[in-house]
Amino acid sequence: MLKIERLYVTVGERLVLSDVNLEIAEGEVHVLFGPNGSGKSSLVMAILGHPSYKVISGRIIFKGIDITEMPTEERIRLGMAATLQHPPKLHGIRLKELLNRISDGRLRDDGLLRLIDKLRINEDLLNRHVNVGFSGGEIKKCELAQAFALNPDLLLFDEPDSGVDIENLELIGRAMSELLVGKSALIITHHGHILRYIKPVRAHIMFKGQIACDGNPEEMLNQISKNGYGWCEKCISMKKS
Repeated sequence: MLKIERLYVTVGERLVLSDVNLEIAEGEVHVLFGPNGSGKSSLVMAILGHPSYKVISGRIIFKGIDITEMPTEERIRLGMAATLQHPPKLHGIRLKELLNRISDGRLRDDGLLRLIDKLRINEDLLNRHVNVGFSGGEIKKCELAQAFALNPDLLLFDEPDSGVDIENLELIGRAMSELLVGKSALIITHHGHILRYIKPVRAHIMFKGQIACDGNPEEMLNQISKNGYGWCEKCISMKKS
């Protein structure tokens, strides 16, 4: 579904990703751990084709197609969607209008209505301008609804559990679990709380712009919880040697 080969990415003059290799098969859910500033969000932006993130070397393959130079809107049309950690405020655009537009008028579709109900997105929230005055939990829930409305094959979740209270975390976690049936996904998380509800098949740790190591999600989360990320330095050194 997604294959990243030796990817190097810059933002301005700064190298943010270095020799990143990652492969997610059809129907697989992977998780990406890493400390703040390690390049996790930069990887999402590079996959989406954000113009500020310039690929200087390597390739991004999606559904067998090289999308490295493809505009963002074309990547979305191929079947990709993302929830962002800090999405923009859309003044003048109501959430209901946005969901209806990106779902090609399927706002009354039973599946989408069930998700909206499951996420407790009420009529008041649907009629508000997107992300304007939204709480952290409201933003996360509405981002998830937008991703589902696109009916994608690959989903990228950038820290869906950050800034969310316990009640909304459960709502979001259970909704994501339902949404991900039969889908491919990359879930980026700093502390791993969302994994109470979702069981990825593989984990990766990003450290200083590189994938330091890969392995079992539960084992890696336990290692991070006990020892932090300092040991990743050794993994990178071993890869270079």
